[in-house]
Amino acid sequence: MNAYEHSVSLDIEKCTGCTTCIHRCPTEAIRVRDGHAQIDNLRCIDCGVCIKVCPHKAKKAVLDSMEQMSRFKYKIALPAPALYGQFDNLDDVDFVLQGLLDIGFDAVFEVSRAAELVSAYTRRYLKTEGVPKPAISSACPAVIRLIELRFPFLKDNIIKMLPPMEIAAKLARDEAKEKNPDLADEDIGVCFISPCPAKQSYVRNGFSDYKSKVDVVVPISDIYFLLISKMSQEKQPESLSKSGMIGIGWATSGGEATAIFNENYLAADGIENVIHVLDQIENGNIPHLEFVELNACTGGCVGGALNIQNPFIAKARLQGLKRYLPVSQNILTKEEKQYIPEHYFFDELPAYAPITRLSDNMAESMRMMADIQKLRKALPGVDCGSCGAPTCRAFAEDVIRGRAKKDDCILMHRDAFLEYLREKENDGK
Repeated sequence: MNAYEHSVSLDIEKCTGCTTCIHRCPTEAIRVRDGHAQIDNLRCIDCGVCIKVCPHKAKKAVLDSMEQMSRFKYKIALPAPALYGQFDNLDDVDFVLQGLLDIGFDAVFEVSRAAELVSAYTRRYLKTEGVPKPAISSACPAVIRLIELRFPFLKDNIIKMLPPMEIAAKLARDEAKEKNPDLADEDIGVCFISPCPAKQSYVRNGFSDYKSKVDVVVPISDIYFLLISKMSQEKQPESLSKSGMIGIGWATSGGEATAIFNENYLAADGIENVIHVLDQIENGNIPHLEFVELNACTGGCVGGALNIQNPFIAKARLQGLKRYLPVSQNILTKEEKQYIPEHYFFDELPAYAPITRLSDNMAESMRMMADIQKLRKALPGVDCGSCGAPTCRAFAEDVIRGRAKKDDCILMHRDAFLEYLREKENDGK
């Protein structure tokens, strides 16, 4: 089992044990024990849903800070395209890019620029003979971890192509060295400006043996306030942007899928919808599709827990911004279309034990499953969460695994008490 570093944590001081989070966690990774929530690190996918739904702000993202960039001689910013949707009345991306330079970065490389290259090579990938269909995008790290833990039979469908953030990091480093030959690798720091905590988890963990080329991940919410004080509409910024409608479209659900120029695609956003789609793909209950884009956050990356703006407002802003842009500023040459460069791929996904596995021993797993089903039938079946588990099925599994006691179900106590009262009443007659 690979160790996995998470970017979502719990502030016990703020947690009241209200059970809101346990009903919304897509992998049932949260339990309420001893009056407060507990997160099971083996199940957590860092999607950030608990951060968004917690009424007491007890869940938080653990990311880096801008101060951590001070150790680098040359600082590069990688803005996610979702960043542009946070600003009102923005009609030119260059104002944001210039603002990033003004707050202390030496260079800016748009992730949307890399996204256009990834889209172009994805179109090439889908034409390759023998590719498992539907091909599932690898861009959302929360979805990839969800597949690893809950839908392991779909792992072969994942496109083993690095996400735009990673391609942008490599190309930005290459550009920095070309312009500044005296820079050593350790002098260059790459900072990704992230809309969600799952990106931080990806950078910390990488893909199996692959180590991320991003050094620091800071939330959009932090950078936003730094930019607001620096961005000025009074003077025209330098012409810095090198991406178009396709790249910026990646910020919202469907943007990646429409960029493959193939009508046989599906785009789903919101973790509950993603799970439904994966269930249907796994069961074969879905029409023929070439490509599937899945975003854990509602609306796509604009719905990430680290954004400032409502995702639907951010999407509307991006729609207006894209009107002034070319379709793409990163068109592959005829020669480049012939093959996909090796550095666009990763070799293997990490190997994690599926969360549905009860034991490494088949006989033991079958016995435990039978015990879980038996206990589940004896439980009230109302999924109230009073026991600290999200459902009666999850509670039954916790009991059989030795993580909870049957007496933790207060409704069973109630039923037993009512039965006792009926017996006493009958005895008195």
